[in-house]
Parts: sequence; C-alpha cells; structure tokens
Amino acid sequence: MRKTFAIAALAGSMAVTGLAMSAPAQAATQAATQTAHSAGTSWGKFFSSDHKAYTFGKTWKSHGKVYTKWYGVDKRGGKKGWVWFEVYQNGHWTKFNKAWDGKVVGTWSGRGIKKVYTFTCWAGKFDNCGKKYRIY
Repeated sequence: MRKTFAIAALAGSMAVTGLAMSAPAQAATQAATQTAHSAGTSWGKFFSSDHKAYTFGKTWKSHGKVYTKWYGVDKRGGKKGWVWFEVYQNGHWTKFNKAWDGKVVGTWSGRGIKKVYTFTCWAGKFDNCGKKYRIY
C-alpha cells in the first residue's frame, strides 16, 4: 500500500513539474510569435496576368494598427500599373487601388483590420489582373 502511495505521489510530482516546464515554453513560443508578427511579413512579387507590372511589399501590425508599405513596378511605358487592396475592417470589406506609371512606393494603415488581399493589374483598373493573394 505504501508503495502505491509513493508511486502516485511521484507521478503527481512529475505531472506538476511537467506542467511547470511547459508553461514557460508556451510563453516563449507565444512571445516569439508576437515578435515575428509585429516585425511584419514581406510579400510579392505579385505580377499582372501579362507580367508587365508587379507589386511587392511588407505588412505588419503595431499597437493595434496594420501597416502596409508597397512598391509597384511597371516594366512598359505608356500604360499604368494598378495595385488593388481588399481589406476586411470593422466587420465589412473595403476595396481601394492606386495607379502608377514606372516605379512607385506607397503606404497605408488602419485599425480594426483582420484580413488583407492584394492583386496587380496592368493597362487599366480591371485589365490583365493577376492572382489575388492574402498578405495579412
């Protein structure tokens, strides 16, 4: 009987020790994830369907606000490249775009953002559009 109690006590002690060891490990993993998330995610090159324009950039979250810095490159002169962003913010979807000719850098930010998608078009707002990608 004493051996049974000793084994049970030892097993309980090991279980408590195991939990104590896993909590800091989980906290370290969570902190690393938060740091990586706040450092941001680089994305792109996302091409138009005809490969005449592309966009790339970085998206990150800091102090409750999502930031995006993007770069647009149009390889052909005379016609514009277009970058589109579709944003799920405060319970609804919003779309906006930016046109450029040549090379450009742009930024935007907002609060309450849960998802962001982007795609690139060339020669018109809705012409030669490439695939849509989730960037946040």
